[in-house]
Amino acid sequence: MGNGEARVRGLAARAGGWSARHRWAAVGIWVLFVVLAMGLGSAAGRADVKDSDQLKGETHTAARIIEDAGIDEPAGETVLIQARRGGLKATDAEFRDAVTAVVRAVEGTGRVTEVTSPYDTKTISKDGRSALVQFDMRGEADTAGERVEPVLKAVEGVQKDHGSLRIEEIGGASMMKTFDDAFGDDFKKAEYSAVPVAFGILLIAFGALVAALLPVALAVTAIMATMGLMGIVSHLQPMSDTANSVMLLVGMAVGVDYCLFYLRREREEREAGRDAQTALRIAAATSGRAIVVSGVTVCVAMAGMLFTGLAEFEAMGLASLMVVAVAMVGSVTVLPALLSLLGGRVEKGRIPFLRRRKAGGSQDSRFWTAVLRRVLARPVISAAVAAGALLAIAAPALGMKTQQLTLDQEFGDSLPIVQTYNRLNDAFPGGSEPAEVVVKADDINAPEVKSALAGFRDRAISSGASRGPVEVRLHDAQNVAFVYVPLVGGSDLDRAGASLDKLRDEVRPATLGKVDGVEAPITGQVAGSKDFNDQLTGAVVPVFAFVVVFAFLLMLLSFRSLTIALTSIVLNLLSVGAAYGVLVAIFQHGWGASLVGAEGVGAIITWLPLFLFVILFGLSMDYHVFVVSRIREARLRGLATKDAIRHGVVTTAGVVTSAAVIMVAVFAIFGTLSMQSMKQMGVGLAAAVLIDATIIRGVLLPAVMALLGERNWYLPKWLHRLPDLTHDEAPGAVVAGPAARDDEGEPLKV
Repeated sequence: MGNGEARVRGLAARAGGWSARHRWAAVGIWVLFVVLAMGLGSAAGRADVKDSDQLKGETHTAARIIEDAGIDEPAGETVLIQARRGGLKATDAEFRDAVTAVVRAVEGTGRVTEVTSPYDTKTISKDGRSALVQFDMRGEADTAGERVEPVLKAVEGVQKDHGSLRIEEIGGASMMKTFDDAFGDDFKKAEYSAVPVAFGILLIAFGALVAALLPVALAVTAIMATMGLMGIVSHLQPMSDTANSVMLLVGMAVGVDYCLFYLRREREEREAGRDAQTALRIAAATSGRAIVVSGVTVCVAMAGMLFTGLAEFEAMGLASLMVVAVAMVGSVTVLPALLSLLGGRVEKGRIPFLRRRKAGGSQDSRFWTAVLRRVLARPVISAAVAAGALLAIAAPALGMKTQQLTLDQEFGDSLPIVQTYNRLNDAFPGGSEPAEVVVKADDINAPEVKSALAGFRDRAISSGASRGPVEVRLHDAQNVAFVYVPLVGGSDLDRAGASLDKLRDEVRPATLGKVDGVEAPITGQVAGSKDFNDQLTGAVVPVFAFVVVFAFLLMLLSFRSLTIALTSIVLNLLSVGAAYGVLVAIFQHGWGASLVGAEGVGAIITWLPLFLFVILFGLSMDYHVFVVSRIREARLRGLATKDAIRHGVVTTAGVVTSAAVIMVAVFAIFGTLSMQSMKQMGVGLAAAVLIDATIIRGVLLPAVMALLGERNWYLPKWLHRLPDLTHDEAPGAVVAGPAARDDEGEPLKV
């Protein structure tokens, strides 16, 4: 096979060799797989996560009762009528005229039902300056935003006729429409811009159009295939739009990275004088194997989300796992076939002003060569400074506060509807997001049930959990009642949570809890947030343990070194901790928030820390496996450990930098979205990758490995029976130089 035939072992090497020999078959199989996956997925349709499956606990029980009863809760809307100046009260004639006009206007649209006057429902604020007209939208709640515009226009018309009053509408449907209008294209813009951004960076990195197109093409086809697979798998594990967005984010990052690793190594070997077949074989045995190890590690990390018991997390974890697996398989199969087919044409479309490196020229990065010279000369100081810097960056994470973000935290006060939300909560604390008690009885109209409902309503107010009014809606045919309780604390989730606890632990047991056969789970936004937090807190330890233990075992088997496995885990944990610190500093404390177009909202959204841990722990293995594999390869070729470290880091610096820039750019796009939760995710991911590719891989890793010396390759004798998943570097070693040997002349086991 040119330049010294040598048999290599390993799945990636064998797959790459087969694909290079059966080029058209490999490409055809990949295209058929993508087309079949998309076709079958489209035919199957996507089953999304149901409300009843979102959470466990009381929120789940309430959703199940509603679903079993066949009750479709409509989208509720509220019109806030409020005096602009202090003197006007709800009892004044002008105020009453405005209320009557609002009721008449919304009823006249024909789009609403169950319109109620504040004078009937007693929804008048304590100071008498504010009142609420409430109604439901006709039709399904999920699509109410598409039908609410005539109602909004009707309310605007009443506002024009009553300048002394503030008349504003808010509710599920109006918020849905407002956010769709303002932010509906946010995700699409982010998703669509990820591809050209990645392509532009690759074009600069490779300097050739065809070479830059290959990674993007592989990532896009992997994403397309995974979208089809999500449709099929969703009938076993429901999916969601969030899972789809996360899948695209992860798929673009790893798909491009894996292809970049492989392509860069193949080009490097060809520029060093290898013929095309040998260059491909070396790339398959080295970078191909690193991709498999990294891909399996990322898949294991993503699988950690399946242990949360949260349907949304399970969907995100499974979707991410699938796209990583598909991208990994494509990188070690169809990519070698395409490179074999293209040959020298991979350099087609060269950009004139991007100078091509000469064949056989140095691949070393001047910047990282200079950095490594200083790091390896003083490894103790370098390790101490780098570790100290990371611990300092991570320090704010010790005071991390997590919660579901309220509307004003999520979107700021730039939208008028957010200001309406704040005014409504000021006048009617908890009125915009009341607790909802779903009462199920054998006979909802039985005297003891009606008495318990009345007792619950009275006690909710007398206990201090609510200031009222508490509304009860009966569904006689289904023997179900909905009780809406505005919680004291309103948008202050800590105080509202205390009110919820009082309802669950004191009010309910003393009233509804005394009636046999009655179920009364309490749900709503505050309850959902609390149940989510409780379930997530319980999932942290098993998810953490699963990811860390399996990542450790994979690294141990892949490198046959206890030291490498341990240092990999510690370095990745440092990287994640630093990312947490950046998040808390920017989004909780507001330090430098304006620099990234964000705000200090006082908290990190609940789901983000665990999500970031899983994603980052997996993605950071990309660089780690790639760099350490190159160091190990150089050590096997006979270089001393320090020289092997220098060689491994500086020769991978270019590809790691390119890969990191792409990841940071793609993640940063999500940091430009309007929602604070998406900003937090984007900034957190981008910061972590940047820290990982620079401080961790460029300074701390080589410093620690230099300090450990030959102990880097330590494997206790009792572990020698472990399966050997290392690969032979024979293709490169044959040309590069003699294999390293120990003091007795035996080949060095690394």
